[in-house]
Amino acid sequence: MNNHTPSERPASCDIHRPAATAVRDPGTPLEVRPLSGRRELALFARLPGRLLHDDPQWVEPLYLERRLHLTRNPAFEHLTWQGFIAWSGGRPVGRISAHIDSLHRQYHGADTGHFGMLDAIDDPDVFAALFDAAEAWLRQHGARRISGPYSFTINEECGLLVEGFDTPPSMMMGHAGRYYATHVEAQGYTPAKDLLAYWMSTHGVNFTPTMRRMINRWRERIHIRPLRRDRFNEELDILRDIFNDAWAQNWGFVPFTDAEFRELGTSLKMLVPPELIQIAEIDAKPVAFIVGLPNLNEAIAPLHGRLLPLGWLRLLWALKVRGPKTGRVPLMGVRREYQHSRLGPTLALVLVESIQASLIRHGIEAVEMSWILEDNAGMRNILEHIGTDLYKRYRLYEKHL
Repeated sequence: MNNHTPSERPASCDIHRPAATAVRDPGTPLEVRPLSGRRELALFARLPGRLLHDDPQWVEPLYLERRLHLTRNPAFEHLTWQGFIAWSGGRPVGRISAHIDSLHRQYHGADTGHFGMLDAIDDPDVFAALFDAAEAWLRQHGARRISGPYSFTINEECGLLVEGFDTPPSMMMGHAGRYYATHVEAQGYTPAKDLLAYWMSTHGVNFTPTMRRMINRWRERIHIRPLRRDRFNEELDILRDIFNDAWAQNWGFVPFTDAEFRELGTSLKMLVPPELIQIAEIDAKPVAFIVGLPNLNEAIAPLHGRLLPLGWLRLLWALKVRGPKTGRVPLMGVRREYQHSRLGPTLALVLVESIQASLIRHGIEAVEMSWILEDNAGMRNILEHIGTDLYKRYRLYEKHL
């Protein structure tokens, strides 16, 4: 594995933040209440920034995006949730969500439930009170096996950061205080699965001689093409079909619904050049794909979550004029019929090679490849032999009530 220089890592987001109290007087009563009304929903969305303001790597998400995520999420077709805020001395000191996902239950059992959106000050009593409230709600909805954190599903932001605190998160990835894992585990939660993030310099990819032979052997049979923007909806159907097939046997799998993938597609259409979404075909049949994204967190970090009054101008300048220098590859899939053949790893290699060239043309110097299941030996072997660095680890926890 390569050890990248600091200049190749994501830049620190050390920007001025408003002060917030991060210590609770032990003698002050602690109360956890379910969300009530729009004002508390807005507070719920903004609370992580108030709690993590001292962390120089924290990136405040856009408040508008977070409100839409909490109110107009297509996952709500199959998911019910309840948010909770912990209060002490009239101040919010933590938050958590609890959710029941009927689609997850179809695949993993009728007694499953989840927690997510966990943020709190470094206080074991606050974490205990938050989990007590979430677990009570989940019990009322028939849950006996809890896993998380999910915000809201495994196809959205998930996992608790447990390694890699010294760099900011890439877009659609979470951040957490170093103390979170200790307090979660103190509530009886045990590790279920680790999700890994690799850092790759786009100019530093180095395919081994064996990999080159594999690529050259099959290159004439594999055709790589960019997304056809003039047939966008048809292309989305192809991507969703490949993804749901490719990931069907993975731990915790829940398929993307049509509504969820079309919502994702709307974002991709606005933010991603077509050549950063690439489809691999064999005998004219789409069999694999890869998606590269400009790292929007670079652009939004200075905005403190606000687009008004002039934040949107700064965002447009950062995206269109300066352009992000880092990116993320969040989606990749190879149909199952090829995964255990020689063509499987070759398809992955050819896609990585192709997206690397496209990212360089767009001025992106480094990308995060995430997330990768810890037991995905095939993909990890590829990444660790082409010059990437395992730099963050996220953990999903579970508990039996």
